[in-house]
Amino acid sequence: MLRVPIYTKTFARQLRSEMTDAESYLWQRLRSRQIHGLKFRRQHPVGKFILDFACIEAKLIIEVDGGQHNEMQIQDNQRTAWLEAQGWKVLRFWNNEVLQNIEGVLVEVLNALALDKSDVTPPS
Repeated sequence: MLRVPIYTKTFARQLRSEMTDAESYLWQRLRSRQIHGLKFRRQHPVGKFILDFACIEAKLIIEVDGGQHNEMQIQDNQRTAWLEAQGWKVLRFWNNEVLQNIEGVLVEVLNALALDKSDVTPPS
């Protein structure tokens, strides 16, 4: 297991208190095991990265991207490649997708979970 640097943990805590509107909106639908009883974490550190949302049991990451990601496509692709090499599945949504079509976003999340259903550990 990769150790997370203390500054990454500290920054993750800060990000939890400064979520965007889209992140807050999605978090209200993911929290408290509302999706198949699975626990999602917000602003969760993995290696040198901080993930917007992560379901550890299903190895699923949900990233909510704003306009700044138009200029960061190379970095985002490298990050996604590294995370996928670690066994994670990464879903990316734009802020406006989350805010204008939350049900569609949740359907995509459910579809991603269904693809890997055999890897999901049921809650105890």
